[in-house]
Amino acid sequence: MRTREIRALHDRDSITVYQAYGPEIGLPAARHGTFVPPFSRTRMTWIKPSFLWLMARSNWARKPGQETVLAVRITRAGWEEALAQAVPTDPDRRVFRSSDEWRRRFARATVHVQWDPERSLNGRKLETRSIQVGLSRHIVDRYVDDWILGIDDQTPLVRRIHGLLQAGRTAQAKALLPKERLYPLPPALARGIGAD
Repeated sequence: MRTREIRALHDRDSITVYQAYGPEIGLPAARHGTFVPPFSRTRMTWIKPSFLWLMARSNWARKPGQETVLAVRITRAGWEEALAQAVPTDPDRRVFRSSDEWRRRFARATVHVQWDPERSLNGRKLETRSIQVGLSRHIVDRYVDDWILGIDDQTPLVRRIHGLLQAGRTAQAKALLPKERLYPLPPALARGIGAD
């Protein structure tokens, strides 16, 4: 069974990734269509193509500092540029010949990749893994200035889906989820990040 694959909302030119912030960062970003201060360009920022993974992480936008859920549409070229520079956060033997090689490469990496258990609609951990991509301060300018095509505030949708779940209306909640599908990774990129 394939366990590490990228499933995402995407089209020919773009892929949607998700982030959760406090309203002081999230609302101006949605208004301006990109990140503006007080968003920090000097620290690692993590982007995730899995909506449900972020729902588990942010507790459906109820965790302090994560009350605003953003859908960030970026270019596929930018996404693949990030993945080409990425080093996994663990010394995966399918990617590295030794732990020493991984340590050397990870110390110099501008982009990190982490594979975490994907989540079901009710938050249960699944066998399949979902990708998180960490963009360091060395590449975050490219993300903000060149890759972002638009940002939408998904918080009202998040609240609606969560409300349906709490009311036991699972089928209706599921129907509102983003239509994520397998992202076609070039083989060399897949090998470099340990994807199946």
